[in-house]
Amino acid sequence: MQRKIAVITGSKSDIKYLEDGLAMLKKHKISYSLDVISAHRNPQKLTNFCKQLEKNNVEVVIACAGMAAALPGFVASLVNIPVIGVAMEGGIAGGLDALFSIVSTPKGLGIASTGLGKSAFINAVIFSLEILSLKDKKYLAAVKKIKESFR
Repeated sequence: MQRKIAVITGSKSDIKYLEDGLAMLKKHKISYSLDVISAHRNPQKLTNFCKQLEKNNVEVVIACAGMAAALPGFVASLVNIPVIGVAMEGGIAGGLDALFSIVSTPKGLGIASTGLGKSAFINAVIFSLEILSLKDKKYLAAVKKIKESFR
């Protein structure tokens, strides 16, 4: 099955914040990839990974990062597909430093941010499905069911 959503996080410790959103994708049989690649610790690996995204028909990237949160901007600088930045909790300011870093990305890089933490990742999942539903209506049913579950 083709994975249209790529989830990237900068640290294995971030995965605990992603579990609920990933479970939603699994429940609705939405294929995705999950990779741990740090923009700071391994920029060459991240560069190589990003160069393959469009070749692999990925249509949305959810980039999750804490602290300095370079990951979403780094990814957006290398791809021409939507990138959603999610700030992870932790760090000196409880994640606000990561959020400010993401929403302060320099002009010229299109990044959306859904906020900070677990809820932000769930919202990024929903937003990514909404983006995909513009081309393929099969994703719209999942969006509606997920949104309904929060009412």
